[in-house]
Amino acid sequence: QYNDFAQMLADRGFADFVPHYFEATGTTWAYPQEIREHHRRWMAVISEAIDFAAQQEFADPSSIGIVGFSLGAYLGLALAASQPRVRAVVDYFGGMPDELIAEMKHCPAVLILHGDRDQTVSVTEALKLESLLKSRRVPHEMKIYKGAGHGFRGLDMLDAAQRSYFFLRKHLHDS
Repeated sequence: QYNDFAQMLADRGFADFVPHYFEATGTTWAYPQEIREHHRRWMAVISEAIDFAAQQEFADPSSIGIVGFSLGAYLGLALAASQPRVRAVVDYFGGMPDELIAEMKHCPAVLILHGDRDQTVSVTEALKLESLLKSRRVPHEMKIYKGAGHGFRGLDMLDAAQRSYFFLRKHLHDS
């Protein structure tokens, strides 16, 4: 699924990379204890992936965005909050970890996409993130999908993919 999404972006002119941050810790599924224990290492892997991507001749190091799904969205937002080189984040059913809000030095434009029936990551995480972005005057957009859970299907996924594409194009290519 993530690879299909990455291919869709690549087909539309984005240089994109899919880091496998779990491999750095031998993790196969992220339980709360593993998340607490490994989140900084996973963020470092994503940062290293950005370093690698920025060195590729077909990539534009001045147009870095992160698309994260669930835990990947949490990690992407946390990383972007400390790295001004990240200019946009698309947050699919994630949020900003409470303990990292105080460390936030920077926040790029953010697109928040969440289902109102998400039982894994409550929609309150999206609303809390929106409130934080508003308070810091960060450019953002949000779409809450009525009846959707953790992950989108059908027309919701098509709509979210289209929103993601236009958001990234606006904040990475058009500026």
